[in-house]
Amino acid sequence: MVIVVSVVIAVSTALLAWVTIEVGTAGLQRYRESFTQRVRFQAREFFLFIDPRQLFIANLAAMALIGGAAWLVFDSVVAVLPVLAMMAVVPRLLYAWMRKRRLLKFEEQLPDALMMLAGGMRAGAGLSSALNQLVAEARAPLVQEFSLMLREQRLGVSLEQSLNNLGRRMPTQTTTLVVSAMRIAVETGGGLAETLERTSHTIRSRLQMEGKIRALTAQGKMQAWVVGLLPVFLMFILNKMEPEAMSELWHTPLGWGVLAVIAFLEVMGIYVVRKIVTIDV
Repeated sequence: MVIVVSVVIAVSTALLAWVTIEVGTAGLQRYRESFTQRVRFQAREFFLFIDPRQLFIANLAAMALIGGAAWLVFDSVVAVLPVLAMMAVVPRLLYAWMRKRRLLKFEEQLPDALMMLAGGMRAGAGLSSALNQLVAEARAPLVQEFSLMLREQRLGVSLEQSLNNLGRRMPTQTTTLVVSAMRIAVETGGGLAETLERTSHTIRSRLQMEGKIRALTAQGKMQAWVVGLLPVFLMFILNKMEPEAMSELWHTPLGWGVLAVIAFLEVMGIYVVRKIVTIDV
């Protein structure tokens, strides 16, 4: 009887391990496909031609390294799982942060670029010649986008379509304003140089106002992070000072529930404070 029970337990364990491996392999394959497809598109958006498989391997290595460090620090699987989940989300957050900075840099370069285009057209050059001169002297990311726009026109794409493509690649209010002003000036036959100059002054004034608002609200945003991360810092300090008392938080279901509530309140608190101090112009 003992032998039969042992055999049943061994077979059940083997089947459970096999199912776990199969499910884990299928899930990892789906995550790899989704990750590589998304990264391939996002890298091309930044004009970076990197093999997504290398980035996927680097992401897995970072997840394993950070997960192992969390295991050594907390000695709890419950603490490792949120860390792994966070590391899976980090690439998307990093992409969103880099894309936001790229859009902001593009907006900051637009006023000078428009004035350069207007000056070239006032000197007698056509729009294409002025764009070539701009591409020769500008810096990334503006030079990348306008160079792509010029390549599209050389392939036979109309100016209106290339401007629409620029607006889709750089979805900001400033780019929409520039695209609309250039399209209207070209379609109505108005003075494109004067239109570009007025648009440049409008964008410059808007960027100055946004800069003042960011400077005034920077303290509030920093306070949101300080207040939000202070409880986490105190948890680490108390874990070093009173490991026995804090072990209830890491190794019991009640402590896991408390950690989940704390994490939810922390995220919501930071989100609400940042929403309050974020002003859209």
